[in-house]
Amino acid sequence: MSFDPETLNYDANGLIPAIAQATDGTVLMMAWMNAAAVVRTLESGRVTYWSRSRQAFWVKGETSGHTQRLIDFRVDCDRDCLLLVVEQAGPACHTNRRSCFYTAVRDGGEVELMAPEA
Repeated sequence: MSFDPETLNYDANGLIPAIAQATDGTVLMMAWMNAAAVVRTLESGRVTYWSRSRQAFWVKGETSGHTQRLIDFRVDCDRDCLLLVVEQAGPACHTNRRSCFYTAVRDGGEVELMAPEA
């Protein structure tokens, strides 16, 4: 069975959320993809997102060197969210942390779970 990116359920802006997860199971980040970014990612093996602020493609690590190599591309049951299992080089977050999900809410307060990488 071949995969057609047009069968995904994109939002009104033609975007679908994509969650990047490291091979060890750590959730690294969430970003957006459009159909063309999906195709570019599958063809190149380099994870490519759509930047809503710049209205342009964003190849993860293109400027920082913190690249994501696609290991597995998964579609959820409603076809409206993607899970990208990736090999992450360096930190995934622009704050220089391994994960963008470094803040927890516990006992009514925020707790920082990880410091920036050196």
